Amino acid sequence: MDSTRVDRWLWAVRLTKTRSDAAAACRGGHVRVNDRPAKPATSVSAGDEVRARVGGTTRIVEVVRVIEKRVGAAIAVECFIDRTPKPPPEAEVAVYARRDRGAGRPTKRDRRILDKFRSGH
Repeated sequence: MDSTRVDRWLWAVRLTKTRSDAAAACRGGHVRVNDRPAKPATSVSAGDEVRARVGGTTRIVEVVRVIEKRVGAAIAVECFIDRTPKPPPEAEVAVYARRDRGAGRPTKRDRRILDKFRSGH
């Protein structure tokens, strides 16, 4: 088994939930093989770089082993090297003032607190 279709490989190594999801990602232009747009039938072989936009994030993986059948997660991880850059560290979760639903208009004091919060002081 020297090469296989990119949609089948994406599904087999569990980057997409279904093969039709993988094919749709290819048709939508969300998959690139060696920096070229990939159709579902594009061949991938060991050493190829696959960029796939899956679930809102772009995964960059290098093909280590070509498989056609879906396998368990532990085996699937051995079939590629994940080269996806780490996401930037998230800043502190912003604390925001919250009002109870149905509390009505903010009072003058509430407005001053909100304005102070929004200006960052």
